[in-house]
Amino acid sequence: MKREYLDYTLVPLGLALMVFYHLWLLYRIIHRPSSTVVGLNAFNRRLWVQAMMEDSSKNGVLAVQTLRNNIMASTLLASTAIMLCSLIAVLMTSATGERSVWFVFGDKSDRAFSLKFFAILVCFLVAFLLNVQSIRYYSHASILINVPFKQLMAVSSGGRGNGSLMINQDYVAATVNRGSYFWSLGLRAFYFSSPLFLWIFGPIPMFITCCVLVCSLYFLDLTFDSMKCSVGAADAEEPEIRSLAQNV
Repeated sequence: MKREYLDYTLVPLGLALMVFYHLWLLYRIIHRPSSTVVGLNAFNRRLWVQAMMEDSSKNGVLAVQTLRNNIMASTLLASTAIMLCSLIAVLMTSATGERSVWFVFGDKSDRAFSLKFFAILVCFLVAFLLNVQSIRYYSHASILINVPFKQLMAVSSGGRGNGSLMINQDYVAATVNRGSYFWSLGLRAFYFSSPLFLWIFGPIPMFITCCVLVCSLYFLDLTFDSMKCSVGAADAEEPEIRSLAQNV
């Protein structure tokens, strides 16, 4: 019975570590976006959209091709997620004869086994839905990015439509960024499934995986090269990047 207590201690600790890290990352993205990969990528995507929309007749094919590549990446993750959901459902309904030999430590009851597979199933379902939303936004952006706003504004307002043009570019950039955000969240759901998979073999592998995953994501989510910039340059760029991030 003492081994079962590991599930009540290590599993909540591992999940709390993952949640705490992502809350800290969200705080850093909001307040210091230039020090995170998400913030810098959002800023660069906004510049890319503005560059593509400056001359839609020349850059239209490049823009659509780039967005189509993103749609293919989201489609791959969505297909993988729904396939793994089907596999997990089959495993949940399979025979329970030799399940106990899978475990190293922890609760070996059928209820605990079903709970672990249900958590993995929910994780992949969330990943599927997030990637579907990513495809939705990328599909909208592939049409919006080729609308000749510049010519339309020049005809309708005699060339004095720069304000409306920037608003439209911001809307398209926000759509592209939302698609990227949903794709990133879907990828996070895949990351989150790793400790849940190892939870099948006990709470100790699950907790170790959570620690290793948080350490790995820390180096993947932060831009250490940008942290080496001078304080004056960082202070000058920070308000602009923060204002752009708030408009997304």
